[in-house]
Amino acid sequence: MRTLVTLLLLSVSVSPCLAQWERAVEQIPNLKSLPDMTSELQSQIDDNGGTLLLTAESYRITGTLEFDLKTLGAVGVKSIGGSTIIMDGAGPAIRFTGTHEGTASPTSFKPATWNERMPIVTGIEILGAHPEADGIELRQTVGAIVNRVSVRWCRHGVHLVNRNRNVVISDCHLYENSGVGVFLDDVNLHQINISNSHISYNRAGGVVVRDGNVRNLQVTGCDIEGNMPADETPTKTANILIDVSGSADTPAKSIAEIAITGCTIQHSANYSGSEEKTHAIGGANIRLAGKEIYPINSVTISGNVISDTTANIDISYSHDVTIGSNTFFAPKPDNLIVTNSQRVVVTGNTFNPRQFARPGTIRFTDCADCILANSTIHKFATRDGAVILDRCSGFMLTGLVLTDCDSGIVLENSSDTTIANCRVSRTAEGSADLAIDKSNRNIQLSGNAFSGSTAIHGNSVEVYRKAN
Repeated sequence: MRTLVTLLLLSVSVSPCLAQWERAVEQIPNLKSLPDMTSELQSQIDDNGGTLLLTAESYRITGTLEFDLKTLGAVGVKSIGGSTIIMDGAGPAIRFTGTHEGTASPTSFKPATWNERMPIVTGIEILGAHPEADGIELRQTVGAIVNRVSVRWCRHGVHLVNRNRNVVISDCHLYENSGVGVFLDDVNLHQINISNSHISYNRAGGVVVRDGNVRNLQVTGCDIEGNMPADETPTKTANILIDVSGSADTPAKSIAEIAITGCTIQHSANYSGSEEKTHAIGGANIRLAGKEIYPINSVTISGNVISDTTANIDISYSHDVTIGSNTFFAPKPDNLIVTNSQRVVVTGNTFNPRQFARPGTIRFTDCADCILANSTIHKFATRDGAVILDRCSGFMLTGLVLTDCDSGIVLENSSDTTIANCRVSRTAEGSADLAIDKSNRNIQLSGNAFSGSTAIHGNSVEVYRKAN
């Protein structure tokens, strides 16, 4: 049995899962003595026109409870007193399958689709007792609501596939699943709100959007943490992962119009028990992994507390991204890495490693027309540069306050950039507040205050105020 389970887990590329799943199953009392209620519950669904009212404390099932919206119309699952469904089989515990093939526009609806409106799951718990058990699957639905639902010990918590519109996921606990908390899996989906939820310790990511065609994703007021491996396993996942990098040859797969606001997003690079070790090496709190054709576009990241991953935010091939009024701390090693992107605006943030000594680097590489402004940057422990522009052009660095860093602002192979009204103080001895070598051109300095040394190659720089 152990060998079979191990192979199943490896087949879905989720690691580490087996020990977690075995511990979870041991916590379900009298699991195998519970009767299999799959057929009885499915009969209730079909006989009651799609209404499933749960009254018992727990129900063990071994197959998916299917809600065929074409046949049943409007459906709902809820419990009296908070029932638990134990999924002791592969696949989702609950699957809603609709027929919608249009957009969110009313004119795109077929008349029959209106009868399928707003399938609801509320007030239940789903536990996984099988390594390939999932929580809830949504397929071709309109207006689905998942509310006050807990999913634990499954693979994926809420799995969205094929096509969906106008989804609301709120007040949920998606916790300690081996896969993804909320998984937008190559789905055509416009309009989804994920709010007021705890999405934590899902080992393949918290909120993951992979490929598909996605617009209007709002993640608001959530606590999202530790959604990556719990050991030193290298990973490319993230607490929030937006990834179209695998569909470079498919322009129709694109993602845009995302807001991530008012969340706590963190864990767990720093808590391996050893300063020399890092949990979830390569993980990020927010990772935008775009592509050259149809890059990720129109993203707002604001008002969040972001900490404790290998890179707090990692952005590639993305355009028109705003990162504002966030609090960053405890990166291991980097705060913000941006590559091959345009028009990224980073303003009004605080960057401070707090109780840790961390490099904390803010690095832009091969980027154009970006702004880094009005932010505090404190105690970055790197001699390579607290803020680095490499092969960049058209930048504005303005209103930055760098204090007690091991090095300051570094420009390499960059051009057409203005650094204005910045203050750099108490940089480590032997390092420059500002380093601009001869690989740069047309760098303008204005109104800055440097308290230490600068290393500026004069032919590349126009200095037009004595305050520099």
